[in-house]
Amino acid sequence: MNWKGLFTAAFALLISGTVFGQANLLNAKDPGEIGVKTQAQKDADNDGPLPYGYVDDRDILWSATTWEIIDLDERVNFPLYYPIDTIGMRADRRSLYDVLLKNVKNKNIAKVYADGNFTEVRTYEDIKTSLRKVDTLDAGFDQLNRGEKLSDEYIEVRDLTSADIEEYHVKGVWYFDKRQGELKYRLLAIAPVAPDVQFIDQDGQQDLIELFWVFYPDVREILHESKAFNDRNAAVPLSFDHLLNARRFNGLIYKEENVQGDRRVKEYVKENSLMQLLESERIKEKIRGREQDMWNY
Repeated sequence: MNWKGLFTAAFALLISGTVFGQANLLNAKDPGEIGVKTQAQKDADNDGPLPYGYVDDRDILWSATTWEIIDLDERVNFPLYYPIDTIGMRADRRSLYDVLLKNVKNKNIAKVYADGNFTEVRTYEDIKTSLRKVDTLDAGFDQLNRGEKLSDEYIEVRDLTSADIEEYHVKGVWYFDKRQGELKYRLLAIAPVAPDVQFIDQDGQQDLIELFWVFYPDVREILHESKAFNDRNAAVPLSFDHLLNARRFNGLIYKEENVQGDRRVKEYVKENSLMQLLESERIKEKIRGREQDMWNY
């Protein structure tokens, strides 16, 4: 047994728990001391996301761009969805949507996009109408018809919250790196998806819309600082950047790069959910098979 290696791994795990666990939880003498980090802990936290290595275009033997749906009803995807209610929740426990929207509002994320091809740049002012519904009640219309000023109590405001987000759409590239000799994945963009806020409280099934897209490399630093719950070890939460880059989610391919203008699966497999699911799995297997094919002569 390699005792040196075992000791190193155990020590690294101990340090990770110290760095990423809720600070001062076991040593606090008062609830107000929980979460207050020492200077040594702050210095240890002063890191960044693991930088991507440079990939020369000549090293890419094969690549394919895919778009996937991350369904937040699936248990494996819960770390991206919860918590949906922040009342009484620690400041470091936020959903992915809350993290993205907060940083779009305060302009830490300077650019968001209308689609995954980054063809139209938008700001928070451009997208906020798709995040909020302002409605006037019947009593308010009666007040206006009488020529009176509309009272605030007759204005109903409905904001989209984390609980309303049903999916995430992600765009990424699978490629075979001939220098490394393996199939790799690079995440390019992500978008929260929810029902149209103007019709969200109406009965019946509603169409989902992409609220905005972000260029993933732009937000890596922000997502590295934000932590998702780790159900295997609460003392070592995962950063959202780690969770997404490690593909610790289940995704369903709904579109791939193709000659027909990147058409969606449902555009050529119509009105048959089972066959659409099987087509998505076929695309996945085709991509997985590429790595095996590279080693066959």
